[in-house]
Amino acid sequence: MYDDFAGVYDTLMDDYDYDAWSEHYLSLIRDALGEPPARMAECACGTGSLTVRFARKGVNVVGVDLSAAMLRRAEEKARAWGVEAAFVRQDMRRLTLPRRVGAVLATCDGVNYLTTPQDVKAFFSAAYAQLLPGGVLCFDCSSRHKLEDEMGDAFFGEERDGIATLWQNTLNRQTHVLTMDVTFFVREEDGRYRRFREQHRQRAHSAQEICAWLAEAGFEEVHAYGELRRDAPRDDDSRIHYTARRPQEQAFTL
Repeated sequence: MYDDFAGVYDTLMDDYDYDAWSEHYLSLIRDALGEPPARMAECACGTGSLTVRFARKGVNVVGVDLSAAMLRRAEEKARAWGVEAAFVRQDMRRLTLPRRVGAVLATCDGVNYLTTPQDVKAFFSAAYAQLLPGGVLCFDCSSRHKLEDEMGDAFFGEERDGIATLWQNTLNRQTHVLTMDVTFFVREEDGRYRRFREQHRQRAHSAQEICAWLAEAGFEEVHAYGELRRDAPRDDDSRIHYTARRPQEQAFTL
């Protein structure tokens, strides 16, 4: 999965304001820590659009993703931006870093791609173990409202910049898992279109579940925020941001 998708991902995501998103993440982390972290890991980093922005701000950051194709794009982007960032192919549920960090992030629906409660709990436990005492876990999730009410059992079609997509969603309301069957048509240099298919699965975690699982993993000061805001999530929010701290056991430099 993602080998072909990596080549079109940035085109499909070109309407995202990564500058605003990266600044929001950094502000959430600064509020939790009192200062920017010296070291940070970004899970589900994809093609590195946020990673390079964190690196440009002077953060020592490692990008983690399960897709080798995505990571190749991320490495190319870091070179083009002239920034230093490490990229590692790794399952976020078994996150292992050479040194513990002041912040662990999971961006762009990374936690939604963990489709069972056990998977989410495994990631939270792994992130907790890789954080310095007092460190912060920060991530976003597409909300249950978005995945079930807006996207569930729906069909979408779009054409832009030489890429056409046909997107059929199927929602399992018992498990809250949304299966997305997407067919891509990508225009090649000779004008012909290449067709490929991807299947993506995301779970619509509720805010109550997320907060309970974070507490179960040992985190404290758990907060949920509306999309790019500092107040509580609303029923119609499409995305929710979360922060949670590992307890401060003793003095460490973050």
